[in-house]
Amino acid sequence: MKFTKMHGAGNDYVYVDCFNNPTPTDPAAVSIRVADRHKGIGGDGLILILPSDIADAKMRMFNADGSESQMCGNGLRCVGKYVYDHNIFRQRRMKVETGAGVLTLDIEADEDLDLVTQVTVDMGPPILEDQRIPTLLTGNPVVNQSLKVDGRTFEVTCVSMGNPHCVIYVPKATDELVLGFGPKIENHSAFPERVNVEFVEVISRTEVRQRTWERGSGETLACGTGASAVCVAGVLSDRTDHKILNHLLGGDLELTWLGQDKSVMMKGPATEVFTGHWPG
Repeated sequence: MKFTKMHGAGNDYVYVDCFNNPTPTDPAAVSIRVADRHKGIGGDGLILILPSDIADAKMRMFNADGSESQMCGNGLRCVGKYVYDHNIFRQRRMKVETGAGVLTLDIEADEDLDLVTQVTVDMGPPILEDQRIPTLLTGNPVVNQSLKVDGRTFEVTCVSMGNPHCVIYVPKATDELVLGFGPKIENHSAFPERVNVEFVEVISRTEVRQRTWERGSGETLACGTGASAVCVAGVLSDRTDHKILNHLLGGDLELTWLGQDKSVMMKGPATEVFTGHWPG
């Protein structure tokens, strides 16, 4: 299997070009093997870049545990870079089919090399109804709700960006919170499809710092849908403005929520690391 390793702000996946190569017959099993950072290629999972009947390309993503998720914002930016840089579709605006619908990407490329450096993704409008997120916490939207976890109560705001997120504002995003409580919240009974968990430090109305415990992958260096959810949660809870700079462990993302019932725009880098062949 020919693959390309890519990352968006440190959120790294193994990518397979299914335009020009066979699609893995069992991508969930492949994802588990290739994502292993000791015995595999290493990454947060596997992303397939496929032909689409309704867009310029299609993305399917599998987490490190083999579970399939609807969307990954950082992964989507890398899909846009791959599709452009490898001459599959050479327009600066493209549409990519995902499990969360067809999303629009705007490409920025280096003038000399004509290779993609930054991608802005229209992440679509957030989903705020409790049953659609889904969560058993009630509200439309679910803002500043109490969640009891292992003897501790957190104030949480829940948002779906095509996949569910639980945003928690803290003075300091410590290992105790992220690594200790992250997996417990991911698998909490309040979230029937599990949940991604963001621990967020507010620096100012326009700047935050985020650590993410990602459903099915553990802590990741960045999460694009999570950063988008944080942008929305900050407005809903009156902690931040509609436009923020989000500092993640792997780099910075620029987020703008265009307003109620409107899209979240996410801008950030996309990087190709190396290519190779996987024998499995």
